[in-house]
Amino acid sequence: MSRTILSMLVLMSFVTPTVVSAQMGRGRGGGGDARFREDRDVFHYLLENHAKIRRTVTKLPNGVSTVTESDDPQVVAKIKEHVHWMKQRVEKIDPIRNRDPLFAELFRHADKIEMKVEPIDKGVKVTETSKDPMVVRLIQAHAEVVSAFVAKGFDEAQQSHPVPKTQPANSPQPKPGELLFPKIEGHGGVVPLPTAAHQPRSGSKVLVDITSGGDPAKVHPAIEKVARYVNIMAGAGKEPATASIALVFHGDATLVVLSDDAYARQFQTNQNPNLPLLRALHKEGVEMFVCGQSLAGKGNSTEHVVVFVDTAVSAFTASVNLQSDGYAYVPLSR
Repeated sequence: MSRTILSMLVLMSFVTPTVVSAQMGRGRGGGGDARFREDRDVFHYLLENHAKIRRTVTKLPNGVSTVTESDDPQVVAKIKEHVHWMKQRVEKIDPIRNRDPLFAELFRHADKIEMKVEPIDKGVKVTETSKDPMVVRLIQAHAEVVSAFVAKGFDEAQQSHPVPKTQPANSPQPKPGELLFPKIEGHGGVVPLPTAAHQPRSGSKVLVDITSGGDPAKVHPAIEKVARYVNIMAGAGKEPATASIALVFHGDATLVVLSDDAYARQFQTNQNPNLPLLRALHKEGVEMFVCGQSLAGKGNSTEHVVVFVDTAVSAFTASVNLQSDGYAYVPLSR
């Protein structure tokens, strides 16, 4: 990694955790947007004057509050300019995978972070909070890393920082039987079992075959089970784990992935009750495929399918291809 990129990383870290991942995630086009040159100049100015910058962090029950300031009026102006434009980038960024696991994981959940920027006399106050307990831990873990950046500079910026454990050592343990929702809020709640056999294993690849229909007014139970598996991987075991998950819809389940308008025509309802949960799964990286043959057989077409679900030539084809790629086959009708 070049010194220029590291400079950007460190300085962005001084101000707000989410910004780091946002700027690093912008790298597809090599920074060709109209604002890039101005932002780069601000980064370099702040880097050259980093000794004049001080930063304090206050942990909150639901996140952190940080203050970045300086006694130099020119540095203060640059800090405020930097934060303003980086917040704009955060709001508009297209996420891609970042080199640092902690930053990448934090940015994957940027939509769950509430960010408030408040200019003060000598700098900027930034408050980042979340309703998701796991995201709160990500925010707080990143705040600690940012403090290390301020103290160690390039030496710390070159390090890789792990994603925090599901349950920090000093946090209260959940009550017996209490359900947690570490990834998918409100669906597929799980009970932590850190000492149980067969712990979640990173690198797992799962093909979930969904064939049956359900009550058109309710969320399909198979999708609810997939949400539980996502939550299990994230927070029910000793350590968080990652998995590649693909859903294949066919048979009567084909109608589950229709847009609200197409679903309403099919079932005389106002909307498709499955879509909010399917969107949440999509945001967590779950791939979804619908059988093109079943779709046509039920009088629908690709245009009637929500945009984040891909149409396969057939469910049979998708299943064979995915299993050839190493996915474990799990039929889940209900």
